[in-house]
Amino acid sequence: MNVTDLQKLTDWLIDGARSAPNPPRMMAETCERLAAAGLPLWRVGIFVRTLHPDIIGRNFIWRPGAEVVAGTASYDMLDSPEYQSSPLAIVFNEGREVRSLIDGPESMRFPFFDDLRAEGVTDYVALPLHQIDGSVHASSWTTRQPGGFTDEQLDGLRSLIPPLSRVIEITRMHRTASNLLDIYVGNRAGGRILGGQIRRGHTDTMHAAIWLSDLRGFTALSDRLPAETVVDILNLYFDCQVSAIRTHGGEVLKFMGDGLLAVFPIDEYVGDISQVCSDVLEAARESRANVEAMHFPIGETIERFRFGVALHVGKILYGNIGGGNRLDFTCIGPAVNLAARLEKIAGRLHRTVVASAAFAQICAGGWSDLGEFPIAGFSKAERVYGLADEAPDAEAPRI
Repeated sequence: MNVTDLQKLTDWLIDGARSAPNPPRMMAETCERLAAAGLPLWRVGIFVRTLHPDIIGRNFIWRPGAEVVAGTASYDMLDSPEYQSSPLAIVFNEGREVRSLIDGPESMRFPFFDDLRAEGVTDYVALPLHQIDGSVHASSWTTRQPGGFTDEQLDGLRSLIPPLSRVIEITRMHRTASNLLDIYVGNRAGGRILGGQIRRGHTDTMHAAIWLSDLRGFTALSDRLPAETVVDILNLYFDCQVSAIRTHGGEVLKFMGDGLLAVFPIDEYVGDISQVCSDVLEAARESRANVEAMHFPIGETIERFRFGVALHVGKILYGNIGGGNRLDFTCIGPAVNLAARLEKIAGRLHRTVVASAAFAQICAGGWSDLGEFPIAGFSKAERVYGLADEAPDAEAPRI
């Protein structure tokens, strides 16, 4: 191997691989430079664990002359025979190197070597990526060079792993922070927090459609069922709404017991407010259908569920609110308060979807005037609208 080229690559990684704007490009440039330095690489894989409720890890696969292919793995992968019989399981579980010639005596331990053999691969080495936080990740390196990697090539590759691990760790930590913020506060709020909007009182005014919903009969449900069952029901119930909200451009800000607060931002300069409200209404219709189809077996019975959602549009204050060093990124304002009052009215009227006059006027058509109602804390009564295609359910429980 060309020692000078290898040192330049090492220096580039130590400097943060700054010419590579993203992980796939960093991996591609690393492999291309290694190949140019005399390392005859064929297939290279980087496997990084993540902190995510659905995804256990990400993988990046490089081959000469091809784009890096990125993928994800679910938690089910850990129990799969393919993973358990792979060298990567040893790397992750024991944190040590695994090297085997494809036709060597150790190769029979790993069934997927049959695929590598069919590609003409002669040698395989899996190297752990030890990171400062104590976690272990993995890399795999193959060649089609007759006789496999030489000792000099392996030594050069091993010398590159520490700086490569540091770059991967920095990228992983940033992505983990971004993922966790997206999961716990929402993607727009997460982006703002990572962008530096972290001081208490740092807020912006936003024009948005507001969604506030809750599950009918939740108090009685919680009283008669085990807490673990209630949690399962809530997760299933929230799934009925969150996918529809996100698909139609909304962001979930809060889960409050059985309540859900979401906003659909409106760009006042280029946005189409009527289109945003139409999207909100479509999300409400989809959620209604999802909840109506939802059922949960409890003993010998099947539990059915109903929910209510109030839709409003107005100005909100969006940002950091809290006490001491404990902050919450949320939204407040009269518009949010009105949506909360409307949701309670929906329960009293046995309606699933209700809207304020402001929302119904923007998203015209398909509404029934349900009358004017006094609103606690507001000086004026509010005219409330319900979907014309929805008859009130006389058997719906009052909250």
